[in-house]
Amino acid sequence: MKVASYCRVSTDKEDQANSFESQQRYFREYIDRQPDWELYEIYADEGITGTSTQKRAAFNRMISDARLHRFDLIVTKEISRFARNTLDSLTYTRELKRMGIGVFFLNDNINTLKEDSEMLLAIKSTMAQEESRSTSARVKWGQTRRMEQGVVFGRSLLGYDVQGGKMTVNPQGAEIVRLIFHKYVHERKGTTVIARELREAGYKTLTGSTNWRNTVILKILRNEKYCGDLKQKKTITPDYLTHQKKYNRGEEACVFLKDHHEPIIARELWEEAQREISRRDIDGKYGTGHGNRYPLSGKIKCSECGQSFVSRSRRRKDGSRYKAWRCGTATAEGKHHIDPAGNEVGCDVSYQLRDEVGMEMVRQSVGMLKLDTAAVVRDITHIVLEAIQSSQDSSQISAERLKKELEQNEAKKKGVLDAFFDKSITKDDMKLMNAEYDRHIAELTEKIAEVEKQESLTYNTATLEKEIRAKVTGIVRGENISGNFYGNLLDQITAYPDRRMEVHLKLLPTKWIYVLESLAASKEG
Repeated sequence: MKVASYCRVSTDKEDQANSFESQQRYFREYIDRQPDWELYEIYADEGITGTSTQKRAAFNRMISDARLHRFDLIVTKEISRFARNTLDSLTYTRELKRMGIGVFFLNDNINTLKEDSEMLLAIKSTMAQEESRSTSARVKWGQTRRMEQGVVFGRSLLGYDVQGGKMTVNPQGAEIVRLIFHKYVHERKGTTVIARELREAGYKTLTGSTNWRNTVILKILRNEKYCGDLKQKKTITPDYLTHQKKYNRGEEACVFLKDHHEPIIARELWEEAQREISRRDIDGKYGTGHGNRYPLSGKIKCSECGQSFVSRSRRRKDGSRYKAWRCGTATAEGKHHIDPAGNEVGCDVSYQLRDEVGMEMVRQSVGMLKLDTAAVVRDITHIVLEAIQSSQDSSQISAERLKKELEQNEAKKKGVLDAFFDKSITKDDMKLMNAEYDRHIAELTEKIAEVEKQESLTYNTATLEKEIRAKVTGIVRGENISGNFYGNLLDQITAYPDRRMEVHLKLLPTKWIYVLESLAASKEG
């Protein structure tokens, strides 16, 4: 019998590294002692978390080899080394079992090829997952307490070195930070201009690059650390299984300490910078574009450098404002030129496109389409009605699936009691498993109630069809259409140095060509 083994240590510290070598040596000796076993390979992951299998290269390679039937059995130390995620444990062991490959957990004495293994595996896996959750909660609690005591969690930043949980001023970086605040507040320069001046003067970023960007400048201006304050937990890890970070938008309380460390910028200057950012930030996202709130956002591309156009608010002579789009590279670096450091920078597509002109090009392009209005209204209405019906059907399937899952959880809960009476698990194990299944059962019961409530809503098909048809007719005829409607139809506008603009609509091979001065359009197939 060809036998593989799997081992893992969760950190790369020296004591764990010794354990890592010991584990591999142990498995070689253990397999050698079995008369009918032949070692195929020891798969080993070092310094990688066990709560998910996605980032474990050796584990994933082992599963791939198993699918090619290169061995007959996997030997591993315990369930928590194999996976601390119950779903992963059951999913992989079931798949391996279907292929005739067993997993033998030495410390737990579970062989997945035996009939009674799945119940014990589910119980032990859930306990391992709960242990991981508890450990994660303890670590987060401990980190928060240390943050409250002033310990810094995070990396060095421009102007500050972070080491041993303490921040100290880095003189070279601090000089650049002071220069940025001075240019922004006192010289009234924009972030794009500041980035260009720093780049041309040869100042280096934290990483040693001279490639300054306006977004980097804005981030520095907004960072409260430069006036001596410390705000931590700006990002959080909400799911201990995936370990994916996200911005903290109020899900957890941040830790804020005023006058925590030596400031680089006087508080008054920092506060003036925040007021200036707010004053200039007319559209809500100064210097960084406008996300998807604007129909043309991200859809105007430069033919020369490939960058998207970014929008800026401009003022007319009469004091009113308008939005204009310009190549992101040209905005940040100017026209194509060689900077003092000898780098080729900038872009020759440096003209601006007014927002209303861009939208007019799209409107004209859509207006040139020859549509069978009646057929379009009929087809879209039919699609919408089918979508509503499909939603109702899927809701019914969802309820059936949830009820089946509820029955399975109730059966598993009963199995826990049987396992306790059979003395397969301890009383503490039983309490832990019961609490887990009770939580699942409560969640499923609530979801079923919500789905059934949704199913109870009935639609008058004739009335609904009439309402949908009226809405669709208004859209197709151009009545009450917002800019977002045209934005959704637009695939891309390509801008050329000769001020030529190509408009491409979604799912159509046709393109419309405009010259900015005249807005005279030609159409090419």
